[in-house]
Parts: sequence; C-alpha cells; structure tokens
Amino acid sequence: MLGVRFSLFSRIIIWFFLNLLVLGLILFVFFSYSFRFRPNSGFSGFFTSNVESVTRQISNETDDKTRAERDEVLKTYAEKYQGVEFFLFDNKGAQLGGRQIELPAPIFEEITRPEGFPANRNANSEPARSNRPTAPPRTGPPPPASIYIRTNNPTLYWFGARTMIFEKGGNEPIRTRLLAVSDSFYGYGLFFNPMPWLILTGIIVLVSLIFWFPFVRNITRSIGQITKASEQIADEKFEVRVGENRTDELGHLGKSINQLAKRLEGFVGGQKRFLGDISHELNSPLARMQFALSILEDRVDEKNLAYVGDVKEEVELMSRLVGELLTYSKAGIKAPAVTLEKVSLRPLIERVVEREKTNEKADIKIAGGDRLEVLAQPELLARALGNIVRNAVRYAGNAGEINISASKPSNELVEIKIADHGAGVPAEALEKLFDPFYRVETHRSRATGGTGLGLAIVKTCLEACQGKVSANNLSPHGFEITILLKSV
Repeated sequence: MLGVRFSLFSRIIIWFFLNLLVLGLILFVFFSYSFRFRPNSGFSGFFTSNVESVTRQISNETDDKTRAERDEVLKTYAEKYQGVEFFLFDNKGAQLGGRQIELPAPIFEEITRPEGFPANRNANSEPARSNRPTAPPRTGPPPPASIYIRTNNPTLYWFGARTMIFEKGGNEPIRTRLLAVSDSFYGYGLFFNPMPWLILTGIIVLVSLIFWFPFVRNITRSIGQITKASEQIADEKFEVRVGENRTDELGHLGKSINQLAKRLEGFVGGQKRFLGDISHELNSPLARMQFALSILEDRVDEKNLAYVGDVKEEVELMSRLVGELLTYSKAGIKAPAVTLEKVSLRPLIERVVEREKTNEKADIKIAGGDRLEVLAQPELLARALGNIVRNAVRYAGNAGEINISASKPSNELVEIKIADHGAGVPAEALEKLFDPFYRVETHRSRATGGTGLGLAIVKTCLEACQGKVSANNLSPHGFEITILLKSV
C-alpha cells in the first residue's frame, strides 16, 4: 500500500467522504442520545422535551380545577417562564384559562379543526380516570399533537399542545389545547433550546477543521514551497530545491521544479563561464590592437587620421564590452564565495560620486548614511553604486539634481536610494532592466553607448553582497533605484 500513488483529486474525494462518514456518525449519536427521537416523532424533535414537560405539568395542575384556579396556575407559569404567556382553550375555541384574549384567525382555525382526538390521552399524560366515562372516538385523521405558528401585527409565535382535562366536579373529559405564546421564535428557551444545536454546529465545525486543516495545510505548504522556489529561480537562484516526498501531482511538480533548477543552474553557470573565458581570451588581442593603433596614429598622414580614429574608437568600445562581460561573469560565478565585511556607507558613496561625476553640470546630492554600516564586499558594492551613478549622470545629469540618500528602515536593513529627474523608462521595461544585454534603446550608437550589462552587473554584485535592488519611475517624472543591504 505504501507504493500506491493517489492523485490529488482522489485524495480530496476520499477525504471528503471520510469526513461525511464521521459527521454522519456524530449526528446519529447526537440525535439518538441527546434529542432521543422517537420513531413517530418526525421533526418534532425540533422542540425540546422542555415544552412537553411543561405541558404535562400544566395539564396535571389544571385538571379538576375551576376557571379561577386554572387562571392562577397559568399566571404562575407565565411568571416562571419570563416572556411566555399561557392560555387554555377547548376544541371549540372557548377559553378555559389564562388572561382573556381574542385568538388570531389562524390559531382559532387550528384549534377548532373538526378532527377529534383519540379517546385516551397522549402517551405522556396520565391515564383517564376509571370512574369517569371517556369521550367516544371520532373518525378521521387526528390533529397534530403540537402546532407552531407565527402570526403578524404584532409578530408572535404560538406553540400549541394537545391535552385533556376534567372540569371540577365534571365527568366528561374536555379536549383542549394548551397555548404558549411569545414574541421570540424560541420562546426564550421554552419552545426551542438553541444550545444543543449550537453545540452540534460547533462539533461539526471542529471535526471538519480537524479533518481538513492538516490536509489543506499540507497542500498549501507544498504549493507555497513550489511558488517560492519558482520566484527564486526567476531571480537566478538555481540552488533552491523543493521536497519530493509527495506521491501526488504536487510531488511530481516538485521533482520537475528541482530538475528545471538543476538544468538552468548548469546552463547559466556554463554560459557565464563561457563568457568569462571568451572575455579573458579577447583581452590580449584587443590590447595589442589598441597598442598598434596608437603607434599607427602617430605615423599616419593627416588625411587618413580620421579613419584610424574611427577604428580606435570601435576597438575601445569592444574593449569596454569585453571588460563588462568579464565583470558580469566573474560576479555571477564567484558570488557564493564572496566574503562580506563591515563597510562604512557614507565614505564609500562619496568616493563613488567623486569618481563617476564626469559631467560637470551634474548636481549630485548625498543625504544621510553618516553613521550607517552595512555588510557587503566593498569592491562589489562600489562597482554596483558606480554603475548606477554613471547611468544617472549619463541619462539625467542635465535634467536636475541626482539625489543619493541612505536610511535605516529597520534594525536589520539599510536602504539606499539613487533618484534623478530624468524622463525615466517605459513601465514595461522596469522588470527587464536588470537582465543581461537588455537595453531600453534598441539601437546601438556612440551617442547612447552602453552594452546592456551595467544594471545586470549591479544586480549580480548586490546579490553577492546578499542584497536586493529594484527600480521604479517617479511621478511626475524621474527614475529611482532602491538598494537594500543588511545592516551591521
């Protein structure tokens, strides 16, 4: 049986019917022992034995009494059961006890129905007196043993129970209805006691929770692990793995996720190693080309000097591209091996700004960070900040201030924001900005520059420092990059 594989659908169906079976057993026990249903009671169990007991007591106490004595008995019970009033009527609608009232038409019609009672009393009343004649039985179906009717204007709830009494000194039994009336549908606990039903509902809810909570929790936990793993894989954290011990579709999905992560880890790692190897191999010939072009530039005549300049510029562009490729590949491959240390934030930011402020018109303001320290690798953090500041100067240096702020939103984190007043980027490009080789401009030219690796390097450097980076547009215009690092 341990090797049997059940689908998730099968598990849910089996668990559902098992839950129904347990609830059915609970209801059977509850109805059998708490409510004590009789085979012929129908849904009369809705009314508890409380009102039946009161009916028997009143019937016994009003038997062989005068009208005044019956009034006093009914008044006593009305005082005992606050909110409920009692009346006694015969089967012709004549009032035999209680405060004088005029019955609403539905109640009057119900108690004066032509069907007669059987000759002897109901099973819960005392036997008829042997020295008094009993009423002859009448044909036709008997009226119900009890009634429960609501009347309007005002809203009242009437409970009627069938009984028989003897007038004081009389020999003939009088077929009567004992009426209890209340403005509450449950007669303040006399007609209907909601507590057993509330207990039953609570038991059903509790049993259902006991059954379903571990089952649903187990499913949602697996789904949560798979979701988190998928998000981490999307962030290029391919070392993540999820549990594979389930035998249903979620277990199969977990195995697929793990296999996917493993293959992507190999592909991306191989790609970065390949880029690093190629970049390393290209460095030497490019350096020789630059050296040769420098010599050629000194010896060529003025007429051909422009051509040499163009070639030299292209080689420098290639050299910069190779350098960034090498940086990107090294940051990605060596990220797990980076040793983090305590870094004072303000001095590092100032050094980066001084180095990257190539545009004299750019106005860079630094706020905060004087006493803040973060856990990072100084060279990687400086490289990441440098790329961000360089982009801000290049694309928004003439649009207004570039603001760099550092704060501590919590005890564990330090937040760095680099914001400019430029045009920002298209909204659809925000999620792709940190992807390698992605450029907002689709064309490459000397005017725009860039290789599409600057922000990718930022991301790999900060992730190597166990930090995070995100970008968003500002309103009405501007662009902001947010960095989160661990505080010391």
